[in-house]
Amino acid sequence: MRYKFKILLFVSFSGIFFSIYAQTSLETQYYYANNLYQNKLYFDAVTEFKRLLFFDEGNKYSYEVSFKIGDSYKQGARFDDAIKYFTLADINAKEDSQRFNAQIEIVKVNILRRTTDRALQLLDSMDANYRFYNKKDEINYWRGWTYMFADDWKKASKCFAQIDYEHELRKLSDAVHKEKYSEPLAKILSFFIPGAGQIYTKHYFSGALSLAWNLLFGYLTIDAFVEDRVFDGVIVGSLLWLRFYQGNYQNAEKFAKEENIKIINNAYRYLQNEYQGEKP
Repeated sequence: MRYKFKILLFVSFSGIFFSIYAQTSLETQYYYANNLYQNKLYFDAVTEFKRLLFFDEGNKYSYEVSFKIGDSYKQGARFDDAIKYFTLADINAKEDSQRFNAQIEIVKVNILRRTTDRALQLLDSMDANYRFYNKKDEINYWRGWTYMFADDWKKASKCFAQIDYEHELRKLSDAVHKEKYSEPLAKILSFFIPGAGQIYTKHYFSGALSLAWNLLFGYLTIDAFVEDRVFDGVIVGSLLWLRFYQGNYQNAEKFAKEENIKIINNAYRYLQNEYQGEKP
């Protein structure tokens, strides 16, 4: 009887010892992996975090480690892997705040990789979720960022205005929207008045030159027909006037696109280098 009692006592203490040892070992592994993460050694951190997940049978670190693996992949621009682990963090979240943070990170990754529809779908779903009702401003904030990256500055402005009409990003979005040129308008203007689209986009010399060439070859074509030089009229009209006329409105559209790219890139540089708020 005493012999059996000693065996049971030994087994019990062994179980407690190994349980304590396992917990200590997991904590040591966590601190080691987290130290790599804090020092921005993301590749090494991912390896050590995954090792921790493998041995963490009780899922003690499942949320935090999955979240940090996702962030490590995000920092390395491995967006598909980042979404995978942020999703695991969402699944293993124990609180609404954790779940919200994981889902927002998924939205941010979709913003960065410009999967706009998916980002908006997630934000709409979160907006409709009663648990996140007090997170309206933050949801609108990231919805605004989604629209900025999708080059829809008008909608971005409306999103930031719902947070605060004096919001810095509302003013930026509004300014970009107003500064951008309408590409269809530039084309239509030059379609009716050669050179007008170029002048609209402030390419004055190109606009004046385009108008001059079209007037010249238009005059030569009409003059040829008036003088019964039909062959000359057809040649000048089809080969020269038509060529300059077509190139004129195509050029106007191209100039509008180029100017818009400059405006948008200036806005993105401001967001990257000068804006102090939270970024994707």
